[in-house]
Amino acid sequence: MTAPERLLSVAPSPAFWAAVVAYAAASALLLAVLGGQTKLRSIAITCVTLAWVAHGIDIGWRGTQHVHPAQSVREAIGFLAFIVTGGYLLASTRYRLTLGGVVVMPVSLVLLLLARLSPAGEAMDLSTLGRIHISLATVGVGVFALASALSAIYLVEDRALKKKKFDALTFKDKGAPLESLDKLSHRLIWVGFPIFTVALVLGAIWVSKLGESLDRLEYPLAGVTWGAFAALLVGRQVYGWRGKRAAKMTLVGFAAALAVLAIYLLRRVV
Repeated sequence: MTAPERLLSVAPSPAFWAAVVAYAAASALLLAVLGGQTKLRSIAITCVTLAWVAHGIDIGWRGTQHVHPAQSVREAIGFLAFIVTGGYLLASTRYRLTLGGVVVMPVSLVLLLLARLSPAGEAMDLSTLGRIHISLATVGVGVFALASALSAIYLVEDRALKKKKFDALTFKDKGAPLESLDKLSHRLIWVGFPIFTVALVLGAIWVSKLGESLDRLEYPLAGVTWGAFAALLVGRQVYGWRGKRAAKMTLVGFAAALAVLAIYLLRRVV
């Protein structure tokens, strides 16, 4: 059986359905916590953990069926959701990112559903270079996604703080929460940027070897993503960009990255 045929024939595993249920439960519970039901927080985080573990098992099970997480953009989207959830869990060990969970969990759920239930289309037999490119791009975008989630929380909390409605659930440490969000987002971008840069270079080499043109819409958008985060890092270092300006630029870069993923997915399923 060829790689394209394997990809089309692999049905969702039982672990996938368990992850879907756990993601949905975590989303509902975190929303309740945000609404004031603080006693449900430990249960909510347990559901997030169960979702992440089941999601990982599903990825591993697909591996036994010879389906690599970088086999296609469709598979990469599922892996992206896994990275984002894992990052949220890691951040939750220090910060009470309740609002972040209310955003991240439904997003991870939708991405997983897209990755497993959307039409597979015609898959490609990827070269090693292609798989490395997709893997690195997925990790880079995953890190950007976490930074963007923190930036979105920053903007919401900043607005709420000005209206005297600051969410005390967000941080265990009440000192300078907005500054902590800003710094953590910046550190994540520093991690994701070199990974994404290498992915971009390898992608250009891969595309040139395939004989494809670099003027298709997704390639300039990938450049916009890189340019936005490069400008943010330079602006922060040279001009002292902080707070709202940095958060908005982060969201612009991530929006371009999402547009690239959407275009790739549509090209494979339409």
